[in-house]
Formats: sequence, C-alpha cells, structure tokens
Amino acid sequence: MIDHLLTILVGLAGGIAVGSGLVAFITVLGIIPRLAQLTCTSTWVTRYENAVILGALAGAWMSLGSPGLSLPVIASVPVGLAAGMFIGLLAAALTEVLNVFPILAKRVGAADRISWLLFAIVLGKITGSLFHWLYFNSMR
Repeated sequence: MIDHLLTILVGLAGGIAVGSGLVAFITVLGIIPRLAQLTCTSTWVTRYENAVILGALAGAWMSLGSPGLSLPVIASVPVGLAAGMFIGLLAAALTEVLNVFPILAKRVGAADRISWLLFAIVLGKITGSLFHWLYFNSMR
C-alpha cells in the first residue's frame, strides 16, 4: 500500500514540476506570441495556445499507457513533416527570444563564424533525427 501511495506521490510531483516548467517556458519567454510574430500569423495566437494545451493534455494522457499508431508509410510522411516543422518553428522562436546563437558564438570564441555554427547545429539535428528514425525504428 505504501509503495502505491509513494508511486502516486512521485508521479504527481513529477507531473506538477514538468507542467510548471512548460507553463513557465511558454509564458515567461513569450514563445507563442513570438512564433506568431515570426510567421506573420498574429491573429491565430488563440489557436496556437489551444493547440499547445490540447497537445500537452494528449501527450500526458498518452504517456499513461503504451499507445501505438499504425499508419501506412505514405501517411507517416506528412505527420513527420508537420511535427518537424513545429519543432523547428518552436526552436527558431526560442532562439530568437533568447538570442542563443550570438551568446553561444561569443562563449566558444566563434563570433566571426556564426553561419558555420548554425550549419553545424542544423546538420547535427538532421543527422540525429535520421539516426533515430532509421536505426531505432528498424529495431522494432
């Protein structure tokens, strides 16, 4: 009985911590309004907020079990493309808000080579994504 209560308590505390971090990340940094501003879709801010809320709720609900989607390969391509575009736009908005690249370039002493730094980050992200999708999905 104590094991179950402890598991519930740890799960609840972890959920509160992660949820609070997500809300602080999105609210304090102004990620959604900046994303809307970058994409020139400021009239859709409410839709973006609703999508984030529904996505967080769906992700939390799905993480409670082991859901699986059996999509044909042809349907997986648009879903993967949409997910990649969302992550890319969110990362672009975050780096824009935090001015990450100039700070990183200054710290590593590569201020005159920011374009190379950007290229390396993009290439690393693409390589990591391809490795994950091609290698780990082939093991299933």
